[in-house]
Amino acid sequence: MARRTAILNNKGGVGKTAVAMRLAEALARRGRRVLYVEVDAQGNATRRFGVRWFEGMQTVNEAVRADTVGIVRKSIHPIGWREEYADRISLVPAWLELDDRIMEAGIPGSHLRLVKGLQGADDDFDETILDCPPSLSHLTQLALAASHQAIAVTEAEQDSIRGARRVLEFIAQKSYALHNEDLKVTGVIVTRMDTTRSVDRSQLTSAREIFGDLLWDPVIPRLNVFKELDTNGSPITRATGEKAGAARASFELLADTFEKRSLTV
Repeated sequence: MARRTAILNNKGGVGKTAVAMRLAEALARRGRRVLYVEVDAQGNATRRFGVRWFEGMQTVNEAVRADTVGIVRKSIHPIGWREEYADRISLVPAWLELDDRIMEAGIPGSHLRLVKGLQGADDDFDETILDCPPSLSHLTQLALAASHQAIAVTEAEQDSIRGARRVLEFIAQKSYALHNEDLKVTGVIVTRMDTTRSVDRSQLTSAREIFGDLLWDPVIPRLNVFKELDTNGSPITRATGEKAGAARASFELLADTFEKRSLTV
């Protein structure tokens, strides 16, 4: 079984998907086999990985709806990048219909459907990254129930930090209800940090006080190159400009921290 990591925040727009994707990419560059499961109906990672929807495409929606052991295998697709390491990243895509699964929240045991679907499906991978929607509702609970660890992503901004705190509180108080009492928050990643802004520096100090040793280094800087990569759906190895090296280095260092601080499965 792969090590399964849910990446989330209760607030949207904090750069969660960008961090999840670039972390997956950095791990793949190190030879790790990564299954990226998009559990967010926005489908941003699906587009950025260069995967296009087609009629009859099996996505995470169909896997969850089927409620069948190992069914996620049928929803695993290669990504569209052409880098030499791209064949070590596979994607379970998401599409708008995934939101239909929210209405199943009241069905007993429905939060375990992704657990069941992943059973045996990610055995050939080293890492499974579960990219959660910006909430703590049913879709996120599907991912948390299936995960070994959770990582919160936040900006150095008050509302984002509050969203990350809610993640920690929810997992501490509700993991038993997800039938996953061993679930741990192993890290908090600060992204889009602008060290030239005094408010960012102040909020980072607050984040360190709140999260303590859970806050990981490095802090990911705010760089225009990241926005360009996300817009174009490009791998970080295609980054250009004077900040391209800094962008790649930040996620290589983050991959170091991930490997040192993650739970052993």
